[in-house]
Amino acid sequence: MEKIPSQMTVIGISKPGGPEVLLPETRAVPVPGPNEILIKVMAAGVNRPDVAQRAGVYPPPPGASDLPGLEIAGEVVALGEGARKHKLGDKVMSLVAGGGYAQYCIAQDAQAMAVPASLSVLEAGATPETLMTVWHNVFERGQLKAGETILIHGGSSGIGTMAIQLAKAFGAKVIVTVGSKDKADACLKLGADHAINYKTDDFVTAVKPMTEGKGPNVILDMVGGDYVERNYEAAAADGRIVQIATLGGAKITANIARLMVKRLHHTGSTLRPRSNADKAAMVAAIEAKVMPLLREGRIKPLMDSTFPLEKAADAHRRMETSEHIGKIVLAL
Repeated sequence: MEKIPSQMTVIGISKPGGPEVLLPETRAVPVPGPNEILIKVMAAGVNRPDVAQRAGVYPPPPGASDLPGLEIAGEVVALGEGARKHKLGDKVMSLVAGGGYAQYCIAQDAQAMAVPASLSVLEAGATPETLMTVWHNVFERGQLKAGETILIHGGSSGIGTMAIQLAKAFGAKVIVTVGSKDKADACLKLGADHAINYKTDDFVTAVKPMTEGKGPNVILDMVGGDYVERNYEAAAADGRIVQIATLGGAKITANIARLMVKRLHHTGSTLRPRSNADKAAMVAAIEAKVMPLLREGRIKPLMDSTFPLEKAADAHRRMETSEHIGKIVLAL
């Protein structure tokens, strides 16, 4: 093992604002506490919550690093007391509560997963956040089952492309909404059964013939706003709508009589503030049920683009265009 330096380069948020506020800083390398590991970061995924945190509207939870970055991959270089799941030198990928835009980052030992041989380190850095979000929301909260239909809004996003693959792997029919032909083609190539361009077609109308008039059993929604009422209209009886973001607005007006008549479930979650025990339980379920699919190469993140750490601002600019298809990653 190489010697761990005392200082490292990180990308900090100099003040709330646009991508230009992401600036390199020098900070002390953190020391892992009980049940923690220190990872030498080789790749860090870029996610919408990083953009929200940079803009000043998504503060880190108490005790978390103030640096952006919620998923990383790299090498274990130090172990805190009680950390026994991983050993020095292991290549791991992990969800973190913050601090990923850095040369070294602390992770919870129980939340880190071994990088399967089927993934490059860059792909591994793009995996934990979307994998855990999709697993928990689509399968644990949404209860998607084989033979059912899922409608995925934002099908070409990092979360959308992971949701397509997982839903298909577990035997569901997949419909996505996207904003361009290129995005539709990418989703169909990944295995989606149908793609609806929301700029030219109303998804409520379009989804009916695709589901024999019944509507989707599960809807994964990151839009919110006026999509909520439209989701209630589109969903099948006893449908489950899972809210994971509110890109179209958090305030809604909806006719809840439709929710009652159709016996719908509308649930939602955020990942970052969840307890370490909750996240460790999600990881254990993924290791048992999804990791075999990753190892076989049946599931892997769709990669959009890679930027060096010091170009994190450019990575955020790419994300904010919404032109990306799949995951954006920082390479160290």
